[in-house]
Parts: sequence; structure tokens; C-alpha cells
Amino acid sequence: MTHDRATRLLSFAAVVSALFGLAMFATIALNQRAVFEMFLDLAILPLDGADRLETTAAQLLTAISGGLLTGLGVMIWQVVRDVYARDPETGGRIILRGVLAWFVIDSAGSVLAGAAFNVVMNSGFLALFLVPLLLARQARMHPV
Repeated sequence: MTHDRATRLLSFAAVVSALFGLAMFATIALNQRAVFEMFLDLAILPLDGADRLETTAAQLLTAISGGLLTGLGVMIWQVVRDVYARDPETGGRIILRGVLAWFVIDSAGSVLAGAAFNVVMNSGFLALFLVPLLLARQARMHPV
């Protein structure tokens, strides 16, 4: 994978993360919880409609999580554009460490909370970042 393509894909992944965080916030701000409640129901199997955002605590944690995910997406966007684009080794290391820290803590916490399927969903987000980082790194290490 070329460096330019990896940069574009990482920028896309950062935008997806930020938009997902904004969507989490919007469920609370607009009192439109149904979509996010379906996500929760999927994360906390079985699909039984029992997982709701009815308490103030659940809504607060959704807002906080949405803010953190939006901030992470914005921060990764800046690292991709200002660091990775010029120095892929340093930028890639920063992004990789941040994304892995998120993945490990989020996934371990999900399992402890009884939402093991969230690890599968987290893996999709992880792949958005890992695939371009690893493929571009491989291309740099082994040019054709």
C-alpha cells in the first residue's frame, strides 16, 4: 500500500471514529436513543431489547464516551495530517499505541461488563487503523 493511500485511509478511519462519537452524543442531545440502544443490544447479547439508555448514569456515560471517541478521532486526524504524512514511522507508532490502548481497555472492560460481542465490533474499528498502518509499513520495509 502506498503512503498516500495509507494516509487517506487513516484520515477516513479518524473521521469514522469522530462521527461515531458524535452520533453517540446526538442520541442523548436529540433524545433519539433507539439506534444506539440497538447497538447496545447487539453488544450485550442476546438480542432481546433489554439494553436501554433509560438512566441518567447511562446517558452520562454515553455522552462522555461519545466525547472521548470524537476527541480521539480528531486527534488521530491531526497526527495523520501533521506527523504521519511527513514521518510515517513516528506517526504510525503514535497512532498504533493509542489505538491499541483503546482496544485493549475497551475490549477488556466490555468482557468484564458482560458485553463480549463488543470485542468483535471493536475489532472492526481496530482494523480501520491497523490495515493501512501495517500494509504501508510492509511496503516501506520491502519495496518492490
